[in-house]
Amino acid sequence: MSGFSFLAVFGGAGCGALLRWWLGGWLNPVFPTIPLGTLAANLIGGLLVGAASAFFTHNAGVAPKWRLLIITGFMGGLTTFSTFSVEVVTLIGRHEHWWALGAASVHLVGSLILTGIGILIANALFVRA
Repeated sequence: MSGFSFLAVFGGAGCGALLRWWLGGWLNPVFPTIPLGTLAANLIGGLLVGAASAFFTHNAGVAPKWRLLIITGFMGGLTTFSTFSVEVVTLIGRHEHWWALGAASVHLVGSLILTGIGILIANALFVRA
């Protein structure tokens, strides 16, 4: 691993984590049962990682350091499986099973759908005729 690769991942992850932290501070108080900041981070991250993956697929000449910065770093810092897991398990611990099932479903299905939409959007924008 080169020094620049390290810095790309490190810098991207820091920026993604700061955005996730900001989303949590802004959105979590709105509906504390299912923290909307975590949900927004995962859904936005799904959309953006889909778009970024398609972009890099269609632009193979882009230096790998950019993929490290954007996908590994920024998206890795933005999205959070661990916080989502703690929130769902906390709901289960409070015997709020339906909320837990709903939260898990929205995170998983929503992220998958938005990743697909991100890929479709990027394909439409970057496919060369």
